[in-house]
Amino acid sequence: MKRYELISAGVILITIMSMAICSCEDNENTIDAEQAEAPTVNNYLLTATGQTSLYDNDGNEISHLNEGDALYGQDANYMKGAEMAYKDNGDGTITDLNTGLMWQSIPDSEDFTWDEAVEYCENLELGGYDDWRLPSCKELYSISDFSSGWPYLNTTYFKLAGEGVTKDEQYWSSDKYVGITVEGQDNAAFGVNHVTGHIKAYPAGDSGFGTMETGTPPPPAGEGAEMPMGNPFGKQVRAVRGDNYGINDFTDNGDGTITDNSTGLMWAQNDSGEAMDWEDALAYAENSDLAGYTDWRLPNVKELQSIVDYSYSPSATDASKVGPAIDPVFSCTPITNEAGDSDYGYYWTGTSAHFTSGEPYYYAWYVAFGRAVNGEGLDFHGAGGVRFDTKYEGGPLGEGGERYYNYVRLVRDAK
Repeated sequence: MKRYELISAGVILITIMSMAICSCEDNENTIDAEQAEAPTVNNYLLTATGQTSLYDNDGNEISHLNEGDALYGQDANYMKGAEMAYKDNGDGTITDLNTGLMWQSIPDSEDFTWDEAVEYCENLELGGYDDWRLPSCKELYSISDFSSGWPYLNTTYFKLAGEGVTKDEQYWSSDKYVGITVEGQDNAAFGVNHVTGHIKAYPAGDSGFGTMETGTPPPPAGEGAEMPMGNPFGKQVRAVRGDNYGINDFTDNGDGTITDNSTGLMWAQNDSGEAMDWEDALAYAENSDLAGYTDWRLPNVKELQSIVDYSYSPSATDASKVGPAIDPVFSCTPITNEAGDSDYGYYWTGTSAHFTSGEPYYYAWYVAFGRAVNGEGLDFHGAGGVRFDTKYEGGPLGEGGERYYNYVRLVRDAK
């Protein structure tokens, strides 16, 4: 080979190597840039509950219901919200294809106090990301799956912390409770139980019950549900990353309706004004005519939970935050609860529930905009809690205080 040919070949080889090196550096920079960016979050795209079956008052499945039939208007008659869809990223993370949030797939098996949970998320490095955080209650509830229950979670993507399906699968949210509970006193934080489906304010301290010197002692074993077997302050953590999801944007339409521009739902500004059982609540919603609209319905459990405002409680320690757990643009009918305290009621949803796996769907979910009380009328679960009641007086009892007659907050699609 001639000398100039050797020189040319060498130049070409060096050029190729330089291009390869630059390409690698560019790829590394691209990856770093991608990891530095938070996922794009679709605020506030509501996901469906996953419930596709209809149920009668005794929890038996109904094959079909026609408009005008008794019990028409349940969750499964409308199936509102985006169908839940996820992507397993293969690195211990799950992306919600609707909300855009990225989730930790396998939670740590250890229990955490609320402060420890915050610190755990801040220090977590997973999937090449280090911007993890403790999810809000609305974010955590967005992945709840009501298609079957026990667990109320799609375990193909979201693994449980324990080895079995137990009531101890209680996950902290970032929402501290502004009121006072029996267990936590003035130091409680909301969490989602992804086995039982409940939202409850759990004690957030690491010793004692709350921080008040005159705290009420803990209830006897078996009363009020969901007391863990070990540390009563230890809960699980499922970290999330992405912009905040679940921010409401309310507009008062001046005609007795409120539009949430974030979810695209229109709500009745006032509630039903009287409590009723579940069958009557469904009928009330189906037959309502408000502001010229006749397509009102009973909200499903994710829709109704979407308008909870966790900065309010009837027992708030800050006087400016005393009231029902909802934006003040709405009105709630005041009640006197079982303990004789001024309070606000529970509100029915069209979503059915069962008490344990394999049992009929005797119950329907409610959202407590006032205190979520135990049998003595004491705030056991927190204003903003989500639980269930039996659908009619004389129906099967669940756990804690039961109310057969609850209020209705109408909803319709604004878009």
